[in-house]
Amino acid sequence: MARIAKEKQKQNDEPLEKKLWKAADKLRKNMDAAEYKHVVLGLIFLKYISDAFEELYQKLKEGKGAYEGADPEDKNEYTAEKVFYVPLSARWKWLQGRAKLPTIGKDVDDAMDAIEKDNPSLRGVLPKVYAQEKLDKQSLGGLIDLISSAVLGTKEAQSKDILGKVYEYFLGEFALAEGKKGGQFYTPASVVKLLVEMLEPYEGRVFDPCCGSGGMFVQSEKFVEAHRDYYKKKGNGLSLNPADRISIYGQESNQTTWRLAKMNLAIRHIDSSNVKWNNEGSFLNDAHKDLKADYIIANPPFNDSDWSGDLLQNDARWSVLGQKLPPPPNNANYAWIQHFLYHLAPTGMAGFVLAKGSLTTKTSNEGEIRKTLIENDLIDCIVNLPTKLFLNTQIPACLWFLRRNKQKRKGEILFIDARNMGYLINRRNRNLSDEDIALIAGTYHNWRTGEGDYRDIQGFCKSATLDEVKALNYVLTPGRYIGLPDDEDDCNFPERFNVLKAELEKQIEEEAELNKAIMENLAKIEVKEYGK
Repeated sequence: MARIAKEKQKQNDEPLEKKLWKAADKLRKNMDAAEYKHVVLGLIFLKYISDAFEELYQKLKEGKGAYEGADPEDKNEYTAEKVFYVPLSARWKWLQGRAKLPTIGKDVDDAMDAIEKDNPSLRGVLPKVYAQEKLDKQSLGGLIDLISSAVLGTKEAQSKDILGKVYEYFLGEFALAEGKKGGQFYTPASVVKLLVEMLEPYEGRVFDPCCGSGGMFVQSEKFVEAHRDYYKKKGNGLSLNPADRISIYGQESNQTTWRLAKMNLAIRHIDSSNVKWNNEGSFLNDAHKDLKADYIIANPPFNDSDWSGDLLQNDARWSVLGQKLPPPPNNANYAWIQHFLYHLAPTGMAGFVLAKGSLTTKTSNEGEIRKTLIENDLIDCIVNLPTKLFLNTQIPACLWFLRRNKQKRKGEILFIDARNMGYLINRRNRNLSDEDIALIAGTYHNWRTGEGDYRDIQGFCKSATLDEVKALNYVLTPGRYIGLPDDEDDCNFPERFNVLKAELEKQIEEEAELNKAIMENLAKIEVKEYGK
């Protein structure tokens, strides 16, 4: 009995997002997580906007104070309060009343259509996947009843960021459930937080040209929200509202992922009008050609060989370093670096994830591009990341930080090795803790600003001069500088294979010579014995 009571208490203590996820996942049955994601997240979004609408609707209906004489069915009343207008046939109470009917799938699809018609910013965004035959309508009804138990969109719920926590948790769980495919729309929250904490996007234009589900933007707004004291100290009547401090620009080539991003931003009242979709992608169809961003935060696909590089050999972006340096057509890593640099404002800063091979590669122009970046003093910091952080790849990863117009630490690059940080959340995946993030970001800020206590720490961080980097042939792996052997970090497989082959051949040759000498000596002994 005590064990059962303890288990019940444990369930009661679980956060709402975990309870909802467990219940929703049971209703999935045989449906693929990649498809089910849109079913669940679409309903959560619908519940949120219905809650917000219903709360304002009741105030308008009562007509007290500022709402005296207001018409609760006037769309303009909702626009003025930054609340989405929900037509009668799309309101949650109406849908919940029809949850047990066999037509519920079509009812929800129709509701999504009706909301899009009355809210231009949501047109083409909401999922209409509920009438499909493979979605069990009994399970759909059960899902509607389940989500009905959560209050998501009221002012009180918004102040506690209940929906944000639920949505973020569900995105992460769906990414885990999808495995490699899930990583295409979701960057692990701890990696996003580390990037944002290091960049500190207090104000200005924030750009992500491969924005996935919009996590970089959400975390940037959270950062601003959490640092209101910064603006209070600056004073001068500056707004404390994050929406007035930063503006976001993004691009995504996958339309379903773009829809997730638009919903993810809408639930947080983040203006997503400059988050664009086209299926050609940022290289072939740059949606923000004239943008010069103050901050660029991104997690582009690793080692992308299918980026149409052969069609872009004369692109202006490859001359951003003062000379024409086209990246290899079979790997987009350095194309992304030059794309970021092309869009960076004169005092801008970029932080992004790349495969760790980008720190040493010399394929085509990659080594020359890296050398030019270093000699132009554009690289601020390199962070070596732990393994198992990313859901879609086991390729080792690192963070790059570029900065135009360095004011301090000119002619230096900070190297941080965080490979031994983080904790396992299961056998295949790892997270960085808040303490890890604080240590890495704090080390970088102390180094960059000179305001804190920075010192080189063997095995963790080292401030290297450009001459030191040049002496190591412009290789950027942190292990080369921090003072510990780094064989696994700098492994060049073809080169290593040739070295091992040569060593083996030499060993075989030496053994052959030794065997020959032994046989000759044995022969001499036999001759002497016979002579006796």
